[in-house]
Amino acid sequence: MAALRVRSRSVGPADNIAYLLTCESTGEQLLIDAADEPTRLFDLVGDGGLATIVTTHRHADHWRALAALATRTGARLLAHPLDAAALPVPTDSVHDGDVITVGAVDLEVIHLVGHTPGSIALLYRGDPPQIFTGDSLFPGGVGNTWGDSAAFATLIDDVTTKIFDRLPDETVVWPGHGKPTTLGAERSSLPEWRARGW
Repeated sequence: MAALRVRSRSVGPADNIAYLLTCESTGEQLLIDAADEPTRLFDLVGDGGLATIVTTHRHADHWRALAALATRTGARLLAHPLDAAALPVPTDSVHDGDVITVGAVDLEVIHLVGHTPGSIALLYRGDPPQIFTGDSLFPGGVGNTWGDSAAFATLIDDVTTKIFDRLPDETVVWPGHGKPTTLGAERSSLPEWRARGW
């Protein structure tokens, strides 16, 4: 990932992973999910400043530090409009297929319905590709839909068609909790996930 540096920090009681993306050519920085513990996230950001904060979805464990970071950094705030109303501060809207830039690097927005109505992932088409999936895709399965079979069906379909069908096995998956994985490590389990319903 010569063009993009990725650093992460686990914060809060749910061990949320906040990701700091830095464009290597410009130094511009973007944070994915200002989840909790703003002081620790300020330390992660460091002196480089913060241009943008993207919230992957509306659950509070992914935005508890958002207001504090927004006030201190003046960063542009982005989320999908179907989830934005639940956030503690106003945000600009992004939709499926939009491109968010961090310096000279493009990140594609992928809308994944099911865990919440407005969940999004961010795709960097590097070598290998990198995808930041929030709570929509983890090692071992898709995000929780709390027994809602319609929401699960939508989520597994979106994850299959918008991620697995489009991207190669070497794609690195950076989830909102836990350790990274690759699409290749998870691909063979898709039929099992669909059959079990979670």
